[in-house]
Amino acid sequence: MSGTDLAYALVLVSGALHATVNAILKAGSDKLVGRALIDAASAAFVLPALAFVPLPAGAWSWLVASLAIHLVYLYALVRAYEVSDFSAAYPVARGTAPLLTAVVVLGVFHEPARPLELVGIVAIGAGMLAMGLGRHLSRAALGWSLLTGVCIAGYTVVDAWGVRAAPSGASYIAWLFVLHGVVISSVFAAIRGRGVLAVAREQWRPGVIAGALSIGTYGLALAAYRLGPTAPLSALRETGILVATLIAVVWLKEQVTPLRAAAAAAIALGAALILAA
Repeated sequence: MSGTDLAYALVLVSGALHATVNAILKAGSDKLVGRALIDAASAAFVLPALAFVPLPAGAWSWLVASLAIHLVYLYALVRAYEVSDFSAAYPVARGTAPLLTAVVVLGVFHEPARPLELVGIVAIGAGMLAMGLGRHLSRAALGWSLLTGVCIAGYTVVDAWGVRAAPSGASYIAWLFVLHGVVISSVFAAIRGRGVLAVAREQWRPGVIAGALSIGTYGLALAAYRLGPTAPLSALRETGILVATLIAVVWLKEQVTPLRAAAAAAIALGAALILAA
């Protein structure tokens, strides 16, 4: 298996796990505290690894930029989930990301991409956005979802270059999770205020589970970005929407309309084109 093939496999698994983490977050009664618990749990799980990896020399600036973008991203994500349905906010947020990521990495960083990969990226992005069509999104929900998508594109590009700049992928991944966990959980807990402990006692179990899954979902994505091209990998990661659709139907009892079925088919086709390129 080539490095690119391994990267594709890693990012497909990452996408599936990501949809599960987001479904757990959406199901929580207090999503801000839920997100704080997820990041705190991830940091706690990864913390012992710092003793076995080198400092991320050459990647500190990327880590700081990633942290800043993730703070905005996660707050926007929480706000989107607070004011809209999972099946409406998730596709808009995740659908805009691969298209914006492709524009940045191809236009600014001049990463190469094959014609089939470009068609696949567009198909996945269009299919993702189509998933949200017909769903009620208030102006506020649309704004938060779009901001989430912009931030996803931003941190994807930053972390893809950061993980390549670090002395090892494990170094960047471990330091990212620990730094993010400490800062993001502290900021979100401070925003929530005195009620955070009472909510945390109610939501800590799903928070711990989602925190463990988060290490898999973004750790695998970062490992993939170190091995392969950013734009097609970013798009492939969004195939997790197919898992999210399955969760929405089976768990949340939502209906599959012809439009959603066609959108899912477009996403699957886009993934097939990227893998065949």
